[in-house]
Amino acid sequence: MAPSTSQAAPTIRRTESTVRAGARDIFVTELVADGGPTRDLPMVLLHGGGPGASGMSNYARNVDAFARDGYRVVVPDMPAYGRSTKELDRSDPFGDLALFLRSLFDELGIERAHLLGNSLGGAAALRFALDRPDRVASQVLMGPAGIGMTRGLPTQGMGKLFGYYAGEGPTREKLREFITEYLVFDPSGVTEEMLEKRYQSSIDPEVLAAPPLRRPSGPTALRTVVRMDFTRDRRIAACTVPTLVVWGVDDKVNKPSGGPWLARHLPHCDLHLYSRTGHWAQFEQPGRFNRLVSAWLEGVL
Repeated sequence: MAPSTSQAAPTIRRTESTVRAGARDIFVTELVADGGPTRDLPMVLLHGGGPGASGMSNYARNVDAFARDGYRVVVPDMPAYGRSTKELDRSDPFGDLALFLRSLFDELGIERAHLLGNSLGGAAALRFALDRPDRVASQVLMGPAGIGMTRGLPTQGMGKLFGYYAGEGPTREKLREFITEYLVFDPSGVTEEMLEKRYQSSIDPEVLAAPPLRRPSGPTALRTVVRMDFTRDRRIAACTVPTLVVWGVDDKVNKPSGGPWLARHLPHCDLHLYSRTGHWAQFEQPGRFNRLVSAWLEGVL
């Protein structure tokens, strides 16, 4: 029998730090395989905006695969989430997140990167690509927020999301319902440990004092909503950043119709739809998702 030529998977080294990005302290997890990254550009992963969300909780099933593929994987807790400063400009949240990304890139010495963003993180990535296309090598957007939000009624999932801090305030029951009934198609992979960690994060006193996601209100509400709708941003048609859009056809938070819209209007956009998948494609289809992103990036590089 011929000797085996298989090699053990490289060990992944993980580091955690808090960096000063602009006026905010941002908690960052970085992962690289033994020997360091072999790709020229890093991959920055941006999480969604659900209650108790954070970088690593969003991408626990993906980061090792991308590190083994040779990337320096950078996973921040975005402003107002996780262990980062609980501060976000709610009059223009996507624009503020783009400013945060520019400051984070500068602090970490990143000139250009591949961006990967889910939901709110997808909106942050897309806004950064519009504001600073010179710093975005490519972007992968999973069920991104802000696609046509002024052109129809909000989804039931978005209503549950906005209602989490309303009424009687956060409860474990509200969180369980949102994640198991609206965030994923099949809740069997959602553990009690995950739910409890997200619940505890969602009731952090600083978060309770200024919940990150709320319905825009007051005299500037209309302007805020229009700013948050990418279908009204004329720069979309001129954005040549290579883009992969991934959407679950059973997404109950952001409408899957946003995927075809982006594929039609972004000049270099590919679209992949997963059946029997909700809003959290990278969590629900981790193996397929990781392979898809790696293969797509090979075509971009």
